Amino acid sequence: MKLKNKLGILGISLLAFACTDLETTNSDYLLADQYPENQEQAIRVANPVFARTQGHADWGGWWFLQEITSDEATAPTRGGDWDDGGKWRALHQHSWGVSTEAVEQMYRFVYETMPRANRAIELLELGAEADPEVQKVLSQTIVARAYFYYLAIDNFGDVPFPRTFTGADEFPSRTPRADVFNTIVQDIKDNIEFLPTPVAGVSASSINKGTAYALLAKLYLNAEVYTGTPMWQETIDACDMLMTYGYALDGSPKTPFLSDNASSKENIYTVPYDEDTFTGFNLHMRTLNYQNQLTFGMGIQPWNGFATLEAFYNTFTSNDTRKYALLEGQQYDINGVALTDADAEGANVVLTPNIPALLMPTNAFSKQQIRMSGVRVVKWEIPVGARENLSTDLPLFRLADFMLMKAEAQVRLNGAGAGDALINEIKGRSNAPLTGGYNLDEILAERGREMMWEGHRRQDLIRFGKFNNTWWEKTNTDTNRKLFPIPQFAINANSNLLPQNPGY
Repeated sequence: MKLKNKLGILGISLLAFACTDLETTNSDYLLADQYPENQEQAIRVANPVFARTQGHADWGGWWFLQEITSDEATAPTRGGDWDDGGKWRALHQHSWGVSTEAVEQMYRFVYETMPRANRAIELLELGAEADPEVQKVLSQTIVARAYFYYLAIDNFGDVPFPRTFTGADEFPSRTPRADVFNTIVQDIKDNIEFLPTPVAGVSASSINKGTAYALLAKLYLNAEVYTGTPMWQETIDACDMLMTYGYALDGSPKTPFLSDNASSKENIYTVPYDEDTFTGFNLHMRTLNYQNQLTFGMGIQPWNGFATLEAFYNTFTSNDTRKYALLEGQQYDINGVALTDADAEGANVVLTPNIPALLMPTNAFSKQQIRMSGVRVVKWEIPVGARENLSTDLPLFRLADFMLMKAEAQVRLNGAGAGDALINEIKGRSNAPLTGGYNLDEILAERGREMMWEGHRRQDLIRFGKFNNTWWEKTNTDTNRKLFPIPQFAINANSNLLPQNPGY
């Protein structure tokens, strides 16, 4: 049976997607009564769901919506570069609409996944009772679906909530955000017992009990936003369960982001990017200056775009070792020779924290300003010879995040200072100044420094009531912007998705 295109879904084909940890191929014909009867067949059924994490860094729109809309990342228009119809400025200035590209991408990212997940779940249920290995893959698929619905309610609020493939409603309406929250929380809790027990530093890109408790902790942390009812103690409890599985802070803040980071005991759930077989991790291309090709001995020239906001850069103290990720000042080639830019009158390539304007036309700004302003981010290792895509596994969940989450929940329950031990453990690793009595504003600032550009900032700002504040080149304070609109293409396909989110 086919699920018709009424959610704004572009397609539901079960094409083969490579997935580093699973190393299987996928069949297009999985409806025979004998499927699935063993783990290998089960993985073939579920692979198209697990592989959807590939879209996080680029084509799924997720990273752009979480970071470019925040106070820590921007994509200035540099002369004729990075204009792209104003789509990046719209994200920064909170002026996006129902047809903004990243909003459309994010919606497709979720709702092209759902028929794959629902179909896989129905097929896996056929063999789950007879084979515990099939049951394990079924539970992993249910938790994967819950993860994507978490993304849906986080970004869009009330959302269509199909949970079947056979007989699915062709014109679904939207389910209240709180109802989706409650259902996916129960889905996770019902399936944890069937998931594999994680081994820290092994197979972080597969779903296990650690992934499930991490996802529960994220849902509980944001429960007040999603449902109106805070769940701080539940957040602490889920973090505590997560921490029983042997995860540990790496000795250096760099380690979770190395090219060979699969053995990091800090990373809990990752996207297993590969420069050849599982592509899409190209943030280095989007941020590095053109001449930084020579800094890293890259085989391709970067695109000279994304940068940090000056105010965010200034939150780091001079001796904070996390500043390794912030590329600022005179740039050098791989041999230590100072770089110059022939297209900027031969000027030295000096990256400056100050960006003079979000829109920098050539008739109003110098070539140095246009090409060199803004601190760039190299948080993820760029190996010599790097190409357009990196092979670094992208952490979606890592331990430092959950330590800060637990500290935040402790402070919200017990007042300033209740999370000091956890916060100072993280700051101590980075040689940042240790104090005490940390309040919520200080925790948000520390989350910014520790989790910089990892896709959490929009959610954090919303939870702390700061997303509608003003910052550099962003004056829109409309609280409706805490949710993105349902894209127009989806509403055109299904008017039951109305009413639209307020403000659009």
